[in-house]
Amino acid sequence: MFPESKEFHTLRVQPPAGNHYTTKLLRQLSNSWNKWGSGLIAFHGQTGNIMFIGSTSENTQPFFDEINEYGFDLGGAGPCVRTAMSCVGAARCEQSCANEHRIHRTLVNNFIDDMHRPALPYKFKFKVSGCPNDCMNSIQRADFAVIGTWRDDMQVDQKEVKKYVEGHGRKYTIDNVIARCPTKALSLNDDDTLDVDNRNCVRCMHCINVMTKALKPGKDRGITLLIGGKRTLKIGDTMGTVIVPFMKMETDEDYEKLRSLAATVIDFWAENGLEHERCGEMIERIGLVNFLEGIGIDVDPHMITHPRTGSYIRMDEWDQEAAKWNERKQAG
Repeated sequence: MFPESKEFHTLRVQPPAGNHYTTKLLRQLSNSWNKWGSGLIAFHGQTGNIMFIGSTSENTQPFFDEINEYGFDLGGAGPCVRTAMSCVGAARCEQSCANEHRIHRTLVNNFIDDMHRPALPYKFKFKVSGCPNDCMNSIQRADFAVIGTWRDDMQVDQKEVKKYVEGHGRKYTIDNVIARCPTKALSLNDDDTLDVDNRNCVRCMHCINVMTKALKPGKDRGITLLIGGKRTLKIGDTMGTVIVPFMKMETDEDYEKLRSLAATVIDFWAENGLEHERCGEMIERIGLVNFLEGIGIDVDPHMITHPRTGSYIRMDEWDQEAAKWNERKQAG
């Protein structure tokens, strides 16, 4: 009854970093797909691909050749590195703490062969969010999550704080900003100025999101790396595990360090992961300490299960390990 749907292949195509398109380019993609496929497009799949849905076998290669001519490449499918995603970042968001799009392109460009030639135990996803709001949901969805953050004090403009309190009222400010801080790190003074207990701030972003003129992320910015987020498979849903609490991203050497670490993680997982086993499931099976040792990352007390809890890396001779960490910290 529907001969045009007898094959109905789906083509996955990589989006630009931050999902930046011009209307001209969107029309060009649409015209190419109307020419070679069904015209049905999904922006974007969970992995991040542009999903061109509905084509015959004979039309898939001509379509790819055409879009490849104006700069697009195939995304990942199967047991491989999947298409990366990054938020719109500094292009439109004032909370950005890192160059999301450069990080995205650095990782994608390095692992393009691993996207096109499936040779891994299962899928591996990169996702990049520019701040702890994590608009890419990378903690839940990415095997390798990159999240922008800061490690100094939050920036506070007390004049704007007073304007906010004047405009909304003290009761509203206390009920909807101060009281909603998960670690009680905020306090409103009698003169309507704000005190921030930065040591106990866990970067939930609520106060910054609702008082955008008064509060900003700190100036000493970088990224946090987490490994192992995924949906249900062999074990239940898991969120990413912190393996690097803070890394500066300012020089070419910093980006090379990130690329090298990503390659080390993928190589270790490819060698030690079981078939159809995500990276986080491998860590669950072999233990986090063995994983950290395998990728050459030192244990750090900042690796925690939940904010304000004790370290969750259980290992023998913990006191000696803590002493080593203190020595590294003092050495700079």
